Amino acid sequence: MPPPTDDQRRPPKRVEAVPGTPFGVVHLDVAPVTSGLAIGALVAGVASVLVSLLVICFGVAFANDGGAWASGAFAVLGLLAGVAAAVAGLLGQRQIRRPAAPSAVRFTGRGLATAGISCGAAGALLSLLGLGLALLLALT
Repeated sequence: MPPPTDDQRRPPKRVEAVPGTPFGVVHLDVAPVTSGLAIGALVAGVASVLVSLLVICFGVAFANDGGAWASGAFAVLGLLAGVAAAVAGLLGQRQIRRPAAPSAVRFTGRGLATAGISCGAAGALLSLLGLGLALLLALT
């Protein structure tokens, strides 16, 4: 990896001289990092929405050929992915909100975590509604 260019270099936060020596201690500014939990929440939330669309498609298209069974299997997957997205999003928001020491890593990605929570909740709700539709079509 090549060394950073002059525009990429960050100036030191502060420099403290060590008494009695020609040396000093340099405190560097740590760049913020996007939260992995927030990214994971968004990925799981989008996956939950996509799986919920499969639930609806199987339930409607194959209503007379056992589509309710396939919808049920995918509904469980969509529900689990939705709940995982909501939990990861809430943990990501907590990680981002937590105050960090000046030398510690700061996390960003509040919008990603919020989007993951909302997509996960929507995916879980759509999975349940799709399963209900599939069962209703299969029973009629």
